[in-house]
Amino acid sequence: MTKEMNRTRYLTLVGTIITQFALGSVYTWSLFNAQLAAKLDEPVSQVAFVFGLLSLSLAVASSMAGKLQERFGVRNVTLGAGLLLGLGFLLTAQASNLMMLYLCAGILVGFADGTGYLMTLSNCVKWFPERKGLISALAIGAYGLGSLGFKYINVLLLENTGLETTFQLWGLIAMALVLCGGMLMKDAPAQSAASQQAESRDFTLAEAMRKPQYWMLALMFLSACMSGLYVIGVAKDIGEKMVDLPVLVAANAVAVIAMANLSGRLVLGILSDKIPRIRVISLAQIITLVGMVLLLFIPLNANLFFVAVACVAFSFGGTITVYPSLVSDFFGLNNLTKNYGVIYLGFGIGSIIGSIVASLFGGFIATFNVILVLLVVALVMSLTIRMPEPKTPASAKRATKSTPRLVNMTAESV
Repeated sequence: MTKEMNRTRYLTLVGTIITQFALGSVYTWSLFNAQLAAKLDEPVSQVAFVFGLLSLSLAVASSMAGKLQERFGVRNVTLGAGLLLGLGFLLTAQASNLMMLYLCAGILVGFADGTGYLMTLSNCVKWFPERKGLISALAIGAYGLGSLGFKYINVLLLENTGLETTFQLWGLIAMALVLCGGMLMKDAPAQSAASQQAESRDFTLAEAMRKPQYWMLALMFLSACMSGLYVIGVAKDIGEKMVDLPVLVAANAVAVIAMANLSGRLVLGILSDKIPRIRVISLAQIITLVGMVLLLFIPLNANLFFVAVACVAFSFGGTITVYPSLVSDFFGLNNLTKNYGVIYLGFGIGSIIGSIVASLFGGFIATFNVILVLLVVALVMSLTIRMPEPKTPASAKRATKSTPRLVNMTAESV
């Protein structure tokens, strides 16, 4: 590798980390639920539904970002995502009803976040094929760290400027960071798929979807996302309503979640290089179950509440980090963009289901019970699932002929 290419890839890494830090700020959303509910005179559960919409929009945008990168390049798409992110927050500040809030904060902000998130991460990892795990952990860790950093930024802004101005300044800060990060990025060199063509475990999307293992992985992923995104989205409200914590103490849940989420991404991501990835997912499911049991069955004080949400956030962060590599283990790397793209829709669907259950059945407890059942089912699946049988040489050859020469997303992208 030439000196110039080496410099370019490290600049891309720095730009990706800056961008991921800004995009991770959306995980502070629970700080705003109560004030938005008061402003709009709507129930907190209806306002919290914004985070579910945001997550769904993020997932849909992530599955489309690869096509945008092919046409416009990573820098231009990232710059566009930054501008859309700023616009979404500026319009959110003016929202006067739930529908406008859903459109601006849920759809626009979520689409902007998702467009930048998976694409920039994937591109950065492709620049460092010899250090995929480390680079993925750095970039994904920056995304988790963004929610921690912006927790303090947004709390400070709320205390000193008010709700509308906070959204405006949040949007401007996040937009500036994404634009700066985008300017440092360049598209990674094309990677030949030749090394994968000889493998018989390389399934197209249609072939993968005919395997029961594909839908088992999809359900496990949805369960992890439903538990993680729902708890993250309403953590502050859980602390206030279930544990009777003061507002400022309950807000510390955002910081706890951010640190646990970041730790999960780093710890479980590194662990997945040392033991089978499906066992890492099983471990994450068990830790999430501990958190849900605490929330459902144990009388909570502040410390137990923080432990419970930390368990959920730790496992969620780790699962998001490990899952793309897990999907490539089962179905090959060549078609990972499509194979993981469909499963990744569970990121948004899971959060939407959590919010719908809470709205229909009266709040946190009903949703926690549904999550608990899904987690038990998912744990059984992770302990019993086996790799699909390798394809026959003839079918493997046919799949190879239909595989594009460029791999748009690596196994460590999230």
